[in-house]
Parts: sequence; C-alpha cells; structure tokens
Amino acid sequence: MKILVIGSGLMGPAAAYNAMCDPQVSQVTLCDKSQSQLALAKDKLAEKRGAEKLGTAVLDLSDQATAVQLISSFDAVVTALPKSAIGLGIQSAVAAKVPLVDLSWPPDPEVSELKHEVESSGALVILGCGVEPGLTEIMARHLAEKLDRVDALHIKCGGIPEKPTPPLGYKIVFGGKQMPLRDWDGYCVENGQLKKATRYGNVEPVTFPGVGECEAWNESFMPWLLDLDAFKGLKVGTQKTVRWPGYAAKVTVLREMGLFREDPIEVDGVQVAPKKLLDALLYPRVKLEEDERDITVFRVETLGEKDGRPCCYKSEMVDRYDTVSGFTSMARTTAFTGAIVARMIARGDLKARGWLTPEKVVTGPLFDQLVHELAKVNVLFDVIEDYA
Repeated sequence: MKILVIGSGLMGPAAAYNAMCDPQVSQVTLCDKSQSQLALAKDKLAEKRGAEKLGTAVLDLSDQATAVQLISSFDAVVTALPKSAIGLGIQSAVAAKVPLVDLSWPPDPEVSELKHEVESSGALVILGCGVEPGLTEIMARHLAEKLDRVDALHIKCGGIPEKPTPPLGYKIVFGGKQMPLRDWDGYCVENGQLKKATRYGNVEPVTFPGVGECEAWNESFMPWLLDLDAFKGLKVGTQKTVRWPGYAAKVTVLREMGLFREDPIEVDGVQVAPKKLLDALLYPRVKLEEDERDITVFRVETLGEKDGRPCCYKSEMVDRYDTVSGFTSMARTTAFTGAIVARMIARGDLKARGWLTPEKVVTGPLFDQLVHELAKVNVLFDVIEDYA
C-alpha cells in the first residue's frame, strides 16, 4: 500500500507515523505547501519506526495539475488541512480517482458543489474522520445497535491541557494557530426533533477518571446521525465539548463582544476581522509548548431498551500525550483514526463510493478492526452495559 498525507502541521505527521508503522504499507509521502513546516515534520519522523518508508514533497494544492499527478500514484489519501484548503484536496483526489479521508470538514458554502462532484464521479470521500467528528459517531452507532430501541444519545468529547493555565485554561491541539471558537449555534435533539442549541450553553459538570471535574457545553449534534436506522426514534440527543471549568463562561463573553466575527470592521481606517485579531492575540498564550502535555476525554452514552428492559451502554476513553512517540493525545486519537480508515480503503477492506461520514461505513468487522488498531497504540475504550 502507498499512503499520501497532505498537511504537515499538528495532525499530518501523526497520520504519516501511523501508516509508516503498518508492515503492509510500502510508502508514505507527506506533503505541505510550506517547505519549512515540512522540514520540521520530517525531522520529527526521521528516527521513528518505518522512517525508511517516508518521503516528502512540497505541494501547493492550487496547482491542481501537479496535485493530481502526485495523488494518482497512491492507494489512498489522508488530508489534514486548514478548512479553507479542504475543498482543493477533495477536488484533486477526485480528479486523480484516488479515495480520500479527511480529518475535518470543508466550509459549509462549498459542501453542496463538492458533494455533487464526488458523487457524480463515483469517487470515495470520507469526511470528519477524526475523534470528533469521527470516533464519537462511530461509537454512537455501535452502541445504539446493541439496543432494541434508542431513546437518548449523549456525546461528550474534548482535548484539554494536563494543567489549565490563564487566560482560558486551554491550549491549541488542533487547527494550526486558530482557536476553535465559533460564532454560530449548533443542534440538539429535543422531543424527537432537531433544534438549535446555543453554542457554549447548557453547561454541565462532568468527571473523568484520573482527570477530575471538567465542564461540558453545547457543541452540535451531527444531524446526519438521524439518517441511521438505529436513531430513527431518537427522542433526545446532545453533543458537547469538554473543557476545564470556566471556559464556556469566558468564551461566551468574547462571543457577545463580537470577537468571533469573521467579517472585517473598520478600526482607525483599517479593516480588521475581529476573529483574526483575537487569534493573533491569543496564540502566544494558548500555544502548546514543548514541555506541556494534553489529554483527550471521550464519553458516548446510548439509553433505551433491550430485551424489554431499560438499558444504557456507555463507552469511555481517556488518552494522554505519548512521551515516547512525542505525539499529542489529540493527534493520536484524531490522525491515527483517519490513517487507519485510509488503510482499510487501500487494502480493499472498505468498499464504498460517495460522500460519506465514517459511521456509515466503519461498522461490524471494520469497527472491530479500528478499535483493535487503536488498542495497539494504547488508545483504549471501556464499554459498560447497565440495566435499570
């Protein structure tokens, strides 16, 4: 198998490393537009297992002819790109007729056209194939299918620093230099209906073993989960992000001040986007430093009925920075997931076509394979069955 990884920031090198460690993979090429960023990633991977399989290439996706030529010689592509570049990656892979797995999701205005391109060409693109979205929805379907009827689904997931520090008790572990702060609301399910959910609202305390008390607040329930048979009768559904206590209150103030807006405003004759200014101010204080460590926490609960009795299935995972490999927990849980699914496709284990999310195809034996592969790198899930 030959695996191409596009993007060499926080996630791409981890995806490349995971592919390098697979004996069935003969070649891994890591690409980036930035030569300096690529050089840093290459140095990070140079002494690791499977490094003899690694190659690098400078690639600007806006040069589609070059991108298509490169991609066409691989069996699958993993993209770990800024949101603004995801569409270019998808278009290049479609033109090269090579399946693509993306860790995130393109901007909403681009989705309709990109989806049409993918489906009309008969290509395979799997989006949101990381930890959240990704593992959270994959696990939600797996647990739901253990029940005869599902009434409620609650998802909680987040990446946090081991030690919270001012100003937000948070450090960036995904997405380059931009804070994951959004100025639009999400969704929840109430009384069987999809409804708007105020982002950063409905805060609740949540405790994870070995971590302590955190908080969880409204992110967004993924609407496409309701297309699955397992969730056709769902009455209640929430999807929340986990942070250290106090985060939601602080960022709500920033949001109410208009600092999440992307549209520029005039300041002393200069056009400034408030969110870009906020990111520039925050980044020096929220950058994960070399000596800092992160934790990923994950809990998925499905409640309903099994064998005529009320029943709940809960899956929980707490993962920490790997001091041996030097990869953050967020990179392990996000990028490893995408890399594993890409290899399922390259091997021919996952046969599908279209614009898909991972929970639609990573089921049954493929779910077992994913969990097994993650367990090999010590990303472990506990599943608890509880009858009322």
